[in-house]
Amino acid sequence: MNGRAPLRIGVVGAGFWTRFQLAAWRELQGVELVGITNRTRGRAEELAAEFGIAAVYDSAEDLLAGASPDVLDIVTAVETHRELVELAIAHGTAAICQKPLAPTLEDAEHMVAAAAAAGVPLLVHENFRWQAPIRALKAQLDTGAIGRPFRARIDFCSDFPVFENQPFLAELDHFILTDVGTHILDVARFLFGEAGSVYCQIDRVNPGIAGEDVATVVLRHAETTSICSLSFASRLELPSFPQTLVRIEGERGSLELADDYWVRTTLAEGTWSERVEPHRYAWADPAYDLVHASIVPCNAHLLAVLRDGAEPETSGADNLRTLELVFGAYDSAASNQALPVSEAA
Repeated sequence: MNGRAPLRIGVVGAGFWTRFQLAAWRELQGVELVGITNRTRGRAEELAAEFGIAAVYDSAEDLLAGASPDVLDIVTAVETHRELVELAIAHGTAAICQKPLAPTLEDAEHMVAAAAAAGVPLLVHENFRWQAPIRALKAQLDTGAIGRPFRARIDFCSDFPVFENQPFLAELDHFILTDVGTHILDVARFLFGEAGSVYCQIDRVNPGIAGEDVATVVLRHAETTSICSLSFASRLELPSFPQTLVRIEGERGSLELADDYWVRTTLAEGTWSERVEPHRYAWADPAYDLVHASIVPCNAHLLAVLRDGAEPETSGADNLRTLELVFGAYDSAASNQALPVSEAA
């Protein structure tokens, strides 16, 4: 990093995802993990010992005051995000927040407005768009080879037992749209731009959970209609978790992100295929390796934003547009009608 001081990172939270977030930070040069806090101190102490974090604190307030980090990395439950982001802003400290940014659109709007007013960076750790196969698909789409994309389907469907390692998900009144939908609807925006309307149907197949585990969302973008299919209740012959599968139809051909990381382009002349396998990290959970691999380029991008002034892809302000779709989808499902995005939430 050209002899510059490293970016000093303080971490809040020591749950399932924190271990992988810390491991991803350690893959990058120019960062220093200066402190961690968690409501159960013992778990923070375990991670601090494992990842060489300088100090363990009893609260986020103590961490900010004691370690003076350049950025607060918030890896906690969504209901804590607003308080922690506003605490970081009060200290003049940049914040990186896990998705979903907030439990309500109103909370997210307040967080983004407060950061803007204070001139403090607020970034969202939205890693799905950083998956190597999705980046490759986007690059091929941007060549214009298939012409105007008029329709797309984005699928994230399986019966993966997600509640075994994240049991709190079973208690959420809003589940798959906030947990996975934030990722998939962000991918739709990444590929096709903003959506002007949203239509959604949801279902709960698993009787042992509080929220919906199936959702189908139809978005109308400027040129493309995208159909986002989400499910943790789909028993399939060839389960693809944690892959996102995509098919894009265009005026002159089609693109497909198929199972096992195959990106295919079909034109009148034939089909060209390329396998875009994600990097394999020893620290990744094999069941989540694709997702865990994407944390590294996502963190690298956030580092470039904070260190070098790069334009953020997933700022708080940008992520508001994704949350408008998420909460608009809930409103659409409740009213059983398509809604303009500006009015849906």
